[in-house]
Amino acid sequence: MPGGTVKGRHMDNISRNQKLSLGIVGFGAFGQLAARHLCPYFDITAYDPSPEVANLAKQLGVCLTSMHAVSQAEVVLIAAPVSSFEAVVGEIAKTCRPGALIVDVGSVKVRPSEIMRRRLPEHVDIVATHPLFGPQSAWNGIEDLKIAVCPIQGKRHARLAAFLRKILGLTVIMTTPDDHDREAAVVQGLTHLIAKVLLKMGPLPTRSTTKSFDLLSEAVSMVQHDAPEVFEAIEKANPYAEAVRRRFFALAAGLSAELEAGLTTASDRDGGF
Repeated sequence: MPGGTVKGRHMDNISRNQKLSLGIVGFGAFGQLAARHLCPYFDITAYDPSPEVANLAKQLGVCLTSMHAVSQAEVVLIAAPVSSFEAVVGEIAKTCRPGALIVDVGSVKVRPSEIMRRRLPEHVDIVATHPLFGPQSAWNGIEDLKIAVCPIQGKRHARLAAFLRKILGLTVIMTTPDDHDREAAVVQGLTHLIAKVLLKMGPLPTRSTTKSFDLLSEAVSMVQHDAPEVFEAIEKANPYAEAVRRRFFALAAGLSAELEAGLTTASDRDGGF
């Protein structure tokens, strides 16, 4: 993701083919997706403790290096799991350069934003983002897909938003961490919850299906291969997810009770079996 002015350099330099340095912390599925779309605009390095990503990084032309080196990039993109987020931010804080832009791409925003604001130095800009897509939904490209952008520290969120919108073609949603998590608790929380339940009911029918069922199956397929930590973050790290989840199950239980009562009434009326 782009930075604004960094030691006299800014996002306008992209159009003149003067690439900024971008360090990606966490080179899993989303880190790799980001690298594919950002490599035309940045010189990219990445850090990931897993040896399994080495070949993929090589294929993408991304140099795997140390956390120390990645943290010194002009733009640092944090794509680490929520479980290790604070430790990662603490490491970045030790060596990030003055004027750097720090961006995260996690599924929840309240807690990570608080951590970045508290742990990172005042001489960096901070923007919390949530790309509302992943490798599955971005299979055919990212143009017109949505990304939430939350300004946290500094003023370069406007340039970041302009780059995301004008260069990458994304639909930018300016919001706050709190508003984001309130909406995501429903939008993502319920989607992933329903997907988990339907997968446990599988295999699902594939022949005599309706259009609405096909759309539901497509939604399930988009999230079923997400890493387990994604589900954990969406359902446990979002401060509003539990209330939404409880309400959903309560309403489902109430509907089930109504149906059971209706069946019992019908049975009594018909004289039973």
